[in-house]
Amino acid sequence: MGLTSNMVLTLAVLSAVLLFAGTVWLWPRLARRGWRSVGGRVGLLLATQVALFAAVGLAANQAFGFYASWADLFGQEKDQGVVVDHMPGDGPLEVVGTGRVPGAGGVRPRSGGRIQQVDIVGRTTRIATPAYVYLPPEYFQPRYRTRTFPAAVVLTGYPGTASALVEKLHYPRTALELARAGRARPMILVMLRPTVAPPRDTECVDIPGGPQTESFFARDLPDALRAHYRVSEKRGGLGIIGNSTGGYCALKIAMHHPDVYAAGAGLSAYYKAPIDATTGDLFQGDKGLRNRADLWWCLRHEPAPDTSLLVTSSRSGESNHKDTLRFIERVRATGRTRISSIILESGGHNFNTWRREIPATLEWIGERLNGR
Repeated sequence: MGLTSNMVLTLAVLSAVLLFAGTVWLWPRLARRGWRSVGGRVGLLLATQVALFAAVGLAANQAFGFYASWADLFGQEKDQGVVVDHMPGDGPLEVVGTGRVPGAGGVRPRSGGRIQQVDIVGRTTRIATPAYVYLPPEYFQPRYRTRTFPAAVVLTGYPGTASALVEKLHYPRTALELARAGRARPMILVMLRPTVAPPRDTECVDIPGGPQTESFFARDLPDALRAHYRVSEKRGGLGIIGNSTGGYCALKIAMHHPDVYAAGAGLSAYYKAPIDATTGDLFQGDKGLRNRADLWWCLRHEPAPDTSLLVTSSRSGESNHKDTLRFIERVRATGRTRISSIILESGGHNFNTWRREIPATLEWIGERLNGR
């Protein structure tokens, strides 16, 4: 049974309830002095606490998508996903599954769209990663058969799971509902983790001697999408969105590659790549690479990119509020890069806050992307 399965959560909750009831029932019998009674009381209390902790932890993991599997939880996921050999003729993108948009209704693709589970392999970086692709109903309708669509790459935080973008943050359902209401244009969504070399957090950096993550998102991923889907090849056909670590990546990639991404939205983003136990040494002593990963440095020392940025925060509950206001002022001072924001009165660094920001974010990015 998987870490995120409902069966595991149900068993954990049931175990906690039964242990609690058993402790109450057996406590009078264990009230005597003596090592056996004391040991019994300690054992019951310890088992109950462990079961409660497990139940709460599993529920939190299902809600926020911290870990995708038992191997991920215990740090046993070692697949770096950076070197993959394929037979000649294999494309950079392979569809491995398809399904309906959760909670959106519409049995047929022409009415409810589709979600495809895909495997993507970078032609130049050799990075391999799974993803989910949302195709709107219009993609399957005969009158749009020659039309290309704008697309938005959507990134999770770290560690994050791509499935959480579908099942917890409801990106496809929200995009479908907005288009049906006439509030947003139909667009393709490509949903994946920024952690393309798990368990390492690469912060979307081209690491010397390691995964070339920024190049994957800036070059390989757009090429794979355009080769497989009717994604607009015009300048302004692609945007990028992310939350937390994914938000930092979205802003950085949009700023570094405005010719590829016409807009970037960072939900609860930060503005400088951290160095910690999850990232390791990202820059290998390369000062230029370290500076390039610092958005504050880029705003001060590099030409202002011709792109549109969106940042979000909340006055109460988000630690990035002051930095976000300062980032807005720095971008405005460039006179060229366009900046927008969503500032909530309150909201923490969590899925509930991002769900409140996603509809306006999709509307915003849809207005800045071109299709045909």
